[in-house]
Amino acid sequence: MGATGPVHEALAALPLVDHHCHGVVTADLDRDGFESLLTEGEPWPGISPFDTPAGVAVRRHCAPLLDLPRHAAADAYLARRAELGVREVNRRFLAAAGTEVFCVDTGYTPHPITTPGELAETADGTAYEVVRLESVAEAVAAEGIEPDAYATAFRTAAEEAVRRSGAVAVKSVAAYRTGFDLDPARPADALVTEAARLWMAEGGRLADPVLIRHLLWTAVDLGLPLQIHTGFGDNDIRLHRVDPTHLTDWLHLSKGTIPVLLLHCWPYQRQAAYLAAVFEQVYLDVGLTLHHVGPARSRAILAEALEITPFRKLLYSSDAYGLAEFYRLGALAFRQGLGDLLQDRVDADELSLPDALRIAAWTAGDNARRLYGLPATEPAPSPAPPAAPAPAPESRQPRD
Repeated sequence: MGATGPVHEALAALPLVDHHCHGVVTADLDRDGFESLLTEGEPWPGISPFDTPAGVAVRRHCAPLLDLPRHAAADAYLARRAELGVREVNRRFLAAAGTEVFCVDTGYTPHPITTPGELAETADGTAYEVVRLESVAEAVAAEGIEPDAYATAFRTAAEEAVRRSGAVAVKSVAAYRTGFDLDPARPADALVTEAARLWMAEGGRLADPVLIRHLLWTAVDLGLPLQIHTGFGDNDIRLHRVDPTHLTDWLHLSKGTIPVLLLHCWPYQRQAAYLAAVFEQVYLDVGLTLHHVGPARSRAILAEALEITPFRKLLYSSDAYGLAEFYRLGALAFRQGLGDLLQDRVDADELSLPDALRIAAWTAGDNARRLYGLPATEPAPSPAPPAAPAPAPESRQPRD
């Protein structure tokens, strides 16, 4: 790690589109608060989340942005963070990420965090909302409607949430609730009504398999891109049930409808790549994974994701939540890992430099802009290939 070349230089200059992320905390954090956000698990007695790949990466790559030496001790890091205050800390790390556009999932708020607008203002960027459908369904159920009215009420509420927020996508966390080994067919109305009756009698989170199936098919009806959490997450997940290939039959049935974005994917990035290679509507990212493995291992994750994934199908996301450090680490790991991977292929003459620069631009933001219908941005100047004898002048085709 640490090598540079034309692809690294191009990636460093490219503004990112973070197609799936969350807000950052708005209050100063004590050690317990910081460590609780540094891990997808739970802090355990005698084991600090600083002693993980993510914790080490924070001390290595984030400490200098707080005016500390690389590898600063955890106590020194937290003291300096507290001294600067949360607003300045957020500003520094979001600026360092170089993210221009944020697609923000607003359905997870166990801590006071920034709104999409506040996040964009801090980063001097633009934010769009992603509506979490399980949150919409739970709000509908809380209104105390009759079970036979649930399906229509949920569809109406989801449409209103999208309209009100101007959302560019919707999201499902079925991975946390049921996993993906579900009957793929659209459930009949009578089944939905009976499942709604049982759920409303018992209360709690939406975790009924019939209603999760109904939610996925409602997403199809809404017509927006659907983001689906797959793979790595907290211990609510039963990892063997969130391999995205469990969605294969549903993808066959929903073919020709909406784009499906497989989020995060680890350790199933190869399975997700297979789905992206054989289903026109499937895309993927390896966000969340990157800031947990850090720049040291990001190339390995991206290499597996790109073994067979069509280059127009891989997107960038951080899935940063709570800690602004994760915006910095996710962006750094992505730029370094993808730069290493593509530059080595160029150096081995397995990829031309113009192709590598195009793939870098697609993955950094152009794929997401095309998929979500976001405004285009002027591409940053890219390093030119080695000089060659100039051909006769001819018109140049614009970059895709």
